[in-house]
Formats: sequence, C-alpha cells, structure tokens
Amino acid sequence: MPQLDPDVFLPQLVWLAITFVVLYVLMVRTALPRIAEVLEARQERITHDLDAAASLKAEADQALAEYEASIAEARANAQGMLAEAAEERARRASERQAALDERLDARLREAEARLAEVKTAALGHIEEVAADVARTATARLIGVEPDDEAVAAALAAAKGDA
Repeated sequence: MPQLDPDVFLPQLVWLAITFVVLYVLMVRTALPRIAEVLEARQERITHDLDAAASLKAEADQALAEYEASIAEARANAQGMLAEAAEERARRASERQAALDERLDARLREAEARLAEVKTAALGHIEEVAADVARTATARLIGVEPDDEAVAAALAAAKGDA
C-alpha cells in the first residue's frame, strides 16, 4: 500500500495541506455564507413566529378578558331581570291580594247589611209572634181569646219591665 510507505509521506502531507486550504477557502467563500444566510433567515422566521405568537397570545388574553366581562355583564343582567321579575311577581301578588281583600270586605259588608236587615225584620216580627203566642196561651189557659188592644197593652207592660 502506497499510503503506508514512509517515502511518500511528505508529498501526501503537502497535498493534504493544499487540499485542505482549497476546501477551506471554498467553504468560507461559498458554503458558509449560504449556511449563515439560512441560519439568519431561520432565526428571523423564529423571531417573527415568536412575535406573532406573543401578539396572538395578547389578543387571546384580551378576547378572554372581554368574554369574561361579557359573561359577568350577562350574569348581572340576568340577576337584574330575575330581581325585576320577582318584584313584578310580588307587586302582582299584592295587587291580587288587595283586590281579594276588597272583594271580601264588600261581601262582608253585604253580609252584615243583610244580617242587619234580617235582624231588624226578625225584631219587627217578634212583637207579632209574641202577640200571637200571648193570645194563644191566654186562649188555652183561661179559654177566653183577648182582643188586640189588651194583648198590645200586656206586651208594652212586659217590655217596660224588662
């Protein structure tokens, strides 16, 4: 093998150095600038993506805050509507209760008026009934039917004693 021959080591080392220098120069002038451009573009894209992500995160946070605010507002509106409905229900119930009380009071006054009329009528008839009872009792007890003036005088006298 010629690589292992010590007589050819020096020319091989020279050619190795020349090849290394040529490849190094080619790499520095062509490949490395392209690689640097690719890395720089990649870094710019990553930076741009991170900025876009931060911007989108800020927008998402703002949208979340607006959503939570709208939810809180909706809840407050719902509570207000429930309170209004409860007040309306209480107002209607009190109106119905007042109307019912008014009707019951009217019926009670009517019933009291009728009761007073019936009482007056009964008291008016009580004298007639008492006169009939006195006349009938006198007729049965003594066998004589008294006249109307005697019965009225007896009732007036009994009324005066009471």
